[in-house]
Amino acid sequence: MLGIGVRVAGRMASERMAGSTQAAPAASQMRSPTASAPQGRTAGQAAGSATKGLARGVSGFLRPFSRVGGILWLEVTGVFFFLFVFVFARTLWNLRASATQGPDHVKFVVAACLMALFLYLTISSFWRARRK
Repeated sequence: MLGIGVRVAGRMASERMAGSTQAAPAASQMRSPTASAPQGRTAGQAAGSATKGLARGVSGFLRPFSRVGGILWLEVTGVFFFLFVFVFARTLWNLRASATQGPDHVKFVVAACLMALFLYLTISSFWRARRK
């Protein structure tokens, strides 16, 4: 599809430029050499409109891919955060004896807070992917 859009935009630009160059000899015979500025402006406008059409076509073609890419990015991020949940869950399991009054009580609390944070990030990432 992208190749078709490029060909159509190129054809439109060449037709517009050919139309402006055909009218140029008749106008140049009657005017001075400094009158070629409007011709250059017309050619620039034709190229600009062709570029605008091409950009609009490419963005229309890529729009579904950007949506799917965004959803995929959120899901991969959620899985990455879930790996940290496993790491901190294992730490909590190893420190469960020190949960209330042991020597590693502070480590247990920090690991619990970090596990809760990464669990929140995991859930919110999958939630946002589902809403998209």
